[in-house]
Amino acid sequence: MLDIRFILKNLDLVKENTRERHIEADIDKAVALYQKLREEVGKLEGLQRRTNQIAEQFRVADEMLREKLKSESNELKLTIPQLKTSITQLEKEYKSEMLKIPNLAAPEVPQGRDEVDNIPIKHFGNPTVFDFEPLDQIELAARLDIVEFEAATKVVGQKFYFLKNEGVFLELALVRYALDLAVRHGFTPMTTPEIARDDIIAASGFTPRGPESQIYGLADSELSLIGTSEITIGGFMAGVTIREEDLPVKIAGVSHCFRTEAGSYGRESRGLYRVHQFTKVELYQFVLPEMSRVVHEEILEIEEKFYQSLKLPYRVLLICKGDLGAPAYKKYDIEAWIPSMGTKGGYGEVTSASNCTDFQARRLGIRYKRASTGKTDFVHTLNGTAVAVTRTMLAILENCQQRDGSVLIPEVLQPYIGFRSIESKRSR
Repeated sequence: MLDIRFILKNLDLVKENTRERHIEADIDKAVALYQKLREEVGKLEGLQRRTNQIAEQFRVADEMLREKLKSESNELKLTIPQLKTSITQLEKEYKSEMLKIPNLAAPEVPQGRDEVDNIPIKHFGNPTVFDFEPLDQIELAARLDIVEFEAATKVVGQKFYFLKNEGVFLELALVRYALDLAVRHGFTPMTTPEIARDDIIAASGFTPRGPESQIYGLADSELSLIGTSEITIGGFMAGVTIREEDLPVKIAGVSHCFRTEAGSYGRESRGLYRVHQFTKVELYQFVLPEMSRVVHEEILEIEEKFYQSLKLPYRVLLICKGDLGAPAYKKYDIEAWIPSMGTKGGYGEVTSASNCTDFQARRLGIRYKRASTGKTDFVHTLNGTAVAVTRTMLAILENCQQRDGSVLIPEVLQPYIGFRSIESKRSR
């Protein structure tokens, strides 16, 4: 959430930023509600002061004045509750409008409406070339006997899956390797709840309910399944004031993630690429404001180390304003080369890394206290994907497949998984 004082001083900038990010938000309405709220709160404070004055005057007043004061007090007893009800409703409307306003975008973030306008800024490796006709993930999963899609459709519906045999060990190896890498960079490993309150989800910058939500809400409750442990890690620190000397706080969260993927169709939504449930290791940091730009680059560097060590070709994208997401000030994506993507292969997103400045912290009430002055202010929050298992598994299967139908396990994962390859259970 942006500071309303900043909005009032920079109204044109905030409006322009909202337009350029293609987000629907009524800045003028938010400002009008804020001003009305201040006016009503001022009235309430005045009436409460008058109530205290009446109590003081009543003790020394004569009988005639006491009757007059009683009459005024009775009127206040009716007016004040009505005014409090009005203020509560105004606060609700004001907060609702403020939550629609996106974070500012960094000056270097490119213009653009959607993913088509994201800018590649770095490549690692070359697209995989085969001297045989490669199989796609669906055929590989069947031949290796490691993923069951049809059974999952029978049990749950489309875009779910069962992992089996070596597929289970590959998932666990990816999670453990990602955690070990995170711990080497100072992160505290943590498993998180996979359900969160809707107010925590909204404070994190996500939409828990409504037609545009990508989150599964639980019926007859104010709880939803999380789409990322970014939500629960942020909620873990909600309302906390951190000592300056204890920053940064680094947490690596392990959880299942649940996403509706509403409106996702086409070839790239098949198999493991776009699913409703997957395992993810999330990197999250709470830092001093002056450190967030540097830390953002460090998170990207950790992500790159992970995929470089797997020897998977990838590219890094600088995300445009329209594809940024409301909480992010600046965002990078890593897209791995996926041979079956499109008609001749293509890149598909496997990680993101976002600097959210104080946008989430302001909503969640996460502050730090300066050692030199004792003053408090909001921390900056950053998040990045260490590994999203299903998409990384897909990239390994397709890029590391061999002529005989087997798949070589990246060398760095072999100590975790205990074997060098997954052998085909049937001939090509």
